[in-house]
Amino acid sequence: MVNIKINGKEYQVPEGITVLEAARYANVDIPTLCYLKDVNAIGSCRLCLVEIKGGRAYQAACVYPVSEGLEIETNTPGVRKARRVNLELILSNHERKCLTCIRNGNCELQKLSETMHVTDIPFEGENTEYEIDDVSPSIVRNNNKCVLCRRCISVCKNVQTVSVIDAMERGFNTVVGCADHMNLADTACVNCGQCIAACPVGALYEKSNVDEVYRAMEDETKHVVVQVAPAVRAAIGEEFGLPIGTRCTGKLAASLKELGFDGVFDTDTAADVTIMEEGTELIQRLKEGKNLPIITSCSPGWVKFCEHEFPEFLDNLSSAKSPHEMFGALLKSYYAEKKGIDPKNIYVVSIMPCTAKKFESGREELSNDGLQDVDVVLTTRELARMIKEANIDFVNLEDAEFDLPFGEASGAGVIFGATGGVMEAAVRTAADILTGKSLDNVDYKAVRGIEGIKEAEIPIGDMKLKVAVANGLGNARKLLERVKSGEAEYQFIEIMACPGGCVNGGGQPIQSSKVKMDIDLRSERAKALYEEDLAMPVRKSHENPIVKEMYAEYIGEPCGHKAHELLHTHYKARAKY
Repeated sequence: MVNIKINGKEYQVPEGITVLEAARYANVDIPTLCYLKDVNAIGSCRLCLVEIKGGRAYQAACVYPVSEGLEIETNTPGVRKARRVNLELILSNHERKCLTCIRNGNCELQKLSETMHVTDIPFEGENTEYEIDDVSPSIVRNNNKCVLCRRCISVCKNVQTVSVIDAMERGFNTVVGCADHMNLADTACVNCGQCIAACPVGALYEKSNVDEVYRAMEDETKHVVVQVAPAVRAAIGEEFGLPIGTRCTGKLAASLKELGFDGVFDTDTAADVTIMEEGTELIQRLKEGKNLPIITSCSPGWVKFCEHEFPEFLDNLSSAKSPHEMFGALLKSYYAEKKGIDPKNIYVVSIMPCTAKKFESGREELSNDGLQDVDVVLTTRELARMIKEANIDFVNLEDAEFDLPFGEASGAGVIFGATGGVMEAAVRTAADILTGKSLDNVDYKAVRGIEGIKEAEIPIGDMKLKVAVANGLGNARKLLERVKSGEAEYQFIEIMACPGGCVNGGGQPIQSSKVKMDIDLRSERAKALYEEDLAMPVRKSHENPIVKEMYAEYIGEPCGHKAHELLHTHYKARAKY
C-alpha cells in the first residue's frame, strides 16, 4: 500500500494502480472517454487530466501510476478548463445529430457535454464526411460519429484477437477502418458486436431489422412467431431502468404478446433439443474415439472465428445447429404440421443477445427445403425499441407465460446464456445416459464463473470427463493453441465468442464505461439465469416433457436420420484475409 493525497485528503491505496483507480477508492469521480476497464487505457482523449503536485503538466489519470506521497488535485480551475477545451475540440469534429442518433440518451460524449456544461463549440473542425459502411448483415460503422477513442480497436485486437479494424492514416486524417478501406463484411470480422458494446458514441451499432418484422406482421398471409434466447431475460430490464441482473422472463413474454406476435416461444426449449443432439453426439464420439475433443457450435461468432483462424478444428465442431436455428427448423416442420400451416407462410423472428446471429440466420447451410430456418434476428436493444415505440409500460406489465408447445424448458436450457452453461447442460444429460441413472447432483460448478479459461475433470460413473470452457475469442485462441501443440488434452470444449458468454453479447443493453468500472455485467446477468435454473421443476434437458413428446412424435432418435436432416449442419473453411 502507498500513502497519497487526493484533493487534500489522505488515502492508502494499493501500489501500482493508476490515479483513476485510486480516485475510485476515494469515491472521487474523474471523467473519461477513451478509457474502458480491462480493455483500453491509453490516455488519448485527455478528459481525465489531473494536476500532480510538483509536476510541470497535467497528467492523464487513466495511465499515471500512484506512488508514495503523491498529491493529486482533480478539480482545480485549470484542470476543469483543460478538460473542457479537450472536449470542445472532440465535439468540433463530431457529427452532432444527437436527436436522430441511435445512442441519444445513452451516449458517453453527450453525458460529458452535459456534466461539463458545454454550451458552445468555439472551434471549427474538419468535419470530413465519411461513407457509412452498412454492407455487413450485423454491424454498421459510421465514422462521422467516431471520436477516435480506439476502444473498438482494443476490444477487437486485444480481447477478441480478430484485429479487423485499426487506426489508419495520420494526424487530422486519422480514421478507424479496415485494411485497404474494405467494408467490414469483406474482412474476417466474426460479427460478435463487442466493438459496439465498447463504443461510447453512435459510431458502431447493429444493423436493424425491425422494419422487416413490422412488414411481416402486417402481411395477413404470414404467421409470425417469435422466440427469445435465455440471456435476453437477464438484461432487457436495463433498457427500462431496472437494476442490472433483474430477471424479466414474465414481462418479456407479456411484452411480446402485447406487440402482437402470433406465437411467443422460449428458445430454452430448443436449447434442450440442442443438448439431446449434442449430448448424444458427445457420447457417440467418446465411444468411437473420433473427432475429439468435441467443441460446441452454439456461438456463431466462435464458429466463424474457427472457419477463419482454426479450420483444422472444423471436424471437431459439433454438427448440431445452434438452439434458435434448431427452433426455426422445428417451427417450419413439426409446428407447421401440427398447426396445418404451409411452412412458407411461417415467419420466424429470433430475439437474441447477439449480433452474430444476424449473420448466422443468413447462412445457406441453415435451411431446409429452400427455406431459411430463421427469417430475421433482432437484438435485445432492437426489441426494447419496439416495446418503447408501442408505448408498452414494460416495468408494470403483469407477468405472462410463453405459449405452448414451446413454452416449457428445463433449467439446463436457461443456463445456455452464461459461459459454461452449455457444458453444464450437456454433462447433466450425458451423465444420466452414461451411468443409466437419474443423478441427483446437477450443479457442475467447476465450469461456472467468468474466468477466461476453465478446466475440470468431471467424474461420470467410472470415467473422468476432461473438459475446458473458454469465453472471449482471445481465450479461445490460447486454449486451441495449447490443444494444437499437445500441451493440453480434453474430450469436450465449450467456446463462447463473447466474454462471459451470451449474457454479455454484442446485442445486449449498452452500459457506460463508468458503470463497468464498478459492476461486472457478466456476473450480475449470469446470476439471474442460475437463479431461474434453480427454481425450475425440471433441470435436465432430457427430462423436459415437451422435448420427449417431440422426439416420440416427430424427430425419432437423437442424432438419427430425421434429426440430422433437420437439426444438424456443417461448416467451411474461410480465408483469413
